[in-house]
Amino acid sequence: MQRIRDIFFFLSILFVGFPSLGPLAIENQLRNNLAQQVSMECSTAIVFSQLSLLPSRLQTETRANPFKSWKERTRQSTRFQCHKMYVPGFGTSPESTAAQHLHHFFNFIAVKIVAAQLQGYNPEAYEELREFLDRNSLNDGDKFCADLMRESPRHKNLALRILEVRSAYCKDDFEWDNLKRLASKMVDDSNKKLMRDYIVDTSCIADGKQICN
Repeated sequence: MQRIRDIFFFLSILFVGFPSLGPLAIENQLRNNLAQQVSMECSTAIVFSQLSLLPSRLQTETRANPFKSWKERTRQSTRFQCHKMYVPGFGTSPESTAAQHLHHFFNFIAVKIVAAQLQGYNPEAYEELREFLDRNSLNDGDKFCADLMRESPRHKNLALRILEVRSAYCKDDFEWDNLKRLASKMVDDSNKKLMRDYIVDTSCIADGKQICN
């Protein structure tokens, strides 16, 4: 026991810096310092262990549901946006039906473009195309081009030119944004006109004046 106290005394001289104290006081002081250091280390270890568990917990929750917060923010808005009008009687979507009509329309436009080009630099081919148009309808664009291809080698070249023009016009020249704007405006203007005409017809008043007896 005395040897242990001597060891504590020499340690105090080297590290603690209070050689004026006796061995017993030094031992008690060192024990207190050691107890405080152990307590601080334990507290620090607990804090770091809690912090180390936090990321893994967050990562586990994130892996389980990475879009949880996004879903919670958009759940209500998505609920209202997902419902669209049901359109009965269509084997395909209305957009597909409209695309089919536009397909034939683009073929009609391509025929007009090719005819105008031929009229300027190849009058003979222009007359052949005009003669074929007199005998065949443009209601079905694909059937028109198929029949034109089989008419003669010269007509086949005209058909290939029409196919090229209608594809380029659809992809490059047709203004899709303008189509949407004009279609929406046409619907709104027509609705307003119909309601205005109905009010005039039923109230006999136009521009604040009586127009009927």
